[in-house]
Amino acid sequence: MLDQVRAGLRLKHYSYRTEQAYIHWIKRFIFFHNKRHPLEMGKQEINEFLTHLAVNEKVAASTQNQALCAIVFLYKHILNIDLGDIGEIYWSKKPQKLPVVFTHNEAKAVLEKLNGATWLMAMLLYGAGLRLNECLQLRVKDIDFEYKQITV
Repeated sequence: MLDQVRAGLRLKHYSYRTEQAYIHWIKRFIFFHNKRHPLEMGKQEINEFLTHLAVNEKVAASTQNQALCAIVFLYKHILNIDLGDIGEIYWSKKPQKLPVVFTHNEAKAVLEKLNGATWLMAMLLYGAGLRLNECLQLRVKDIDFEYKQITV
């Protein structure tokens, strides 16, 4: 069944990291219910698993939602079972957090401690607003020196 999940994820062009995460959560779901086949389970078992994650393991809302997405993918696309309206009780809401922003002096102090490639990367992250993965995958061909632009 996990091979079917992998094939289904690849067919829909999900990323490799998403594939790994979904396989992980589907395994956890099955093992949580003592290796029962998902065909024998339904909404109640899904709710029990998600409640366990939230209450006992104290996972973040995004982690709980990722687990639910994996389980929904399994039922909807692999087992062809419509779970119906999952409802609001399953989806965990993220708490609103204000971003932590360095002051100009704090940013300057951090950047002064760096040199070489790490300084350049930090400057791109901070100055151009790049994400870490975008910065790591950046190549010379992505930089337009004439127009002073970066293509991400």
